[in-house]
Amino acid sequence: MLPLTKRQREILDYLNEFIQQHGYAPSLEEIGRRFGLSSLATVHKHLTNLQEKGFIKRAWNRSRSVELMPTRMTGQAVEVPLLGYVAAGAPIEAIASNDTITVPEDIVGNRETYVLRVRGDSMIDEQIRDGDFVVVEDRKTASNGEMVIALLGGSDVTLKKFYRESGRVRLQPANPTMQPIFVEADRVQIQGVVVGVMRRY
Repeated sequence: MLPLTKRQREILDYLNEFIQQHGYAPSLEEIGRRFGLSSLATVHKHLTNLQEKGFIKRAWNRSRSVELMPTRMTGQAVEVPLLGYVAAGAPIEAIASNDTITVPEDIVGNRETYVLRVRGDSMIDEQIRDGDFVVVEDRKTASNGEMVIALLGGSDVTLKKFYRESGRVRLQPANPTMQPIFVEADRVQIQGVVVGVMRRY
């Protein structure tokens, strides 16, 4: 399931409600009015994105031709914070953002959850690529072998597999071309544990 932006989720919910009430889809103008979008090109772009992600189907030659794709409407989605980037490679400075992203409910656990966008290819053998989104459970401890968001020296953040080894920590990439990072245990803070991954195509 591909992630939706907050606005795309709002438009999808509106389409769903409108079609249930009226039996047909709203026009571009009605969608624009509902969301205060004066440009129909902007509305068109949002619908195109929803179509590309497989949530709706449209006939180009008719107005009110939006159809919701039923396979996508099953399973609830929840909105979680999109907090910026994490390095899958050399650690990068943590940069916060205030965006949100929609995540399938079954990925999100009972704890606080957030999403980070991946930069780099150090976890490629775990099927995590540059540009993917990792869903992270907010936890300060991890077991050996768990994939973690690790804060090094209070400023640099990296995505690696976590292993405790005789007083220090090994942060192991999943890429044979990259070396593990070894650090003293007191220089590593676990920020969270990865519980899911999403990809935009």
